Amino acid sequence: MRPFDTITTTACALPLASIDTDQLIPARFMKRSRADGYGQYLLYDMRFDESGQPRPDFALNVASAAGAEVLVARRNFGAGSSREAAVYALVDFGFRCVIAPSFGDIFASNAVNNGLLPAKVGEADAEEILALLQTTGAAITVDLNDGLIRLGNCAFAFSIDPIWRTKLINGWDDLDLTLSLNGDIVGFERRDGDERPWVQLGGRST
Repeated sequence: MRPFDTITTTACALPLASIDTDQLIPARFMKRSRADGYGQYLLYDMRFDESGQPRPDFALNVASAAGAEVLVARRNFGAGSSREAAVYALVDFGFRCVIAPSFGDIFASNAVNNGLLPAKVGEADAEEILALLQTTGAAITVDLNDGLIRLGNCAFAFSIDPIWRTKLINGWDDLDLTLSLNGDIVGFERRDGDERPWVQLGGRST
């Protein structure tokens, strides 16, 4: 995965709460090949009308959202089913960060494992960021090192689990994180082999 450090980009304001994974990618598209990209199906039933035409007033369809790498929404983003394809759709569309007051637990974990930052802010801060985006359209900076979002003259703190922060900064998945602790693991095995030789299978590891 691409490491996440600091990005400065345009942002898309989606002032809706409880956007669930079924909305992020409708189930009928989940049999498609990931190699073809899922971005075209992101929020499909909101972005397009019954005839498949883009809804011109929907947030992702307006000209100012083109190329945006940050999505800002209201609370409970990514609730619902555990489908990882919801994260694929966001990432394939081009988003690297979602800012919201709260996230579905499984969605947030899937996001981190795919290099997407779930930046949790307070409710009041989320509303202020949404308002600023809708009135100024200024570029937004998300700094994972400092845990800050900068927009115009304002700065907003966001929170993220420290382990998730480490994974994103390094571009690691769960396996990479485990391998980074290899020295500690080997050291434990050696100490444990000395202290409890009777539990070792096939001899002590070296």
